[in-house]
Amino acid sequence: MPVLEPNPPQPQRRLLIIFGLMMGVPAVVAVVATIAARMG
Repeated sequence: MPVLEPNPPQPQRRLLIIFGLMMGVPAVVAVVATIAARMG
C-alpha cells in the first residue's frame, strides 16, 4: 500500500472520505445485523 500524505489536497481528501464511507458503512451495517441476529 502506498503511504498516504498527512495532508492530501482537497479533491483527494474528498475521494478518501467517499471511499471510507463506501467501505465503512456496509461493515457497520453487517456488524449491527450480526448483533441483532444473535440477540434474536
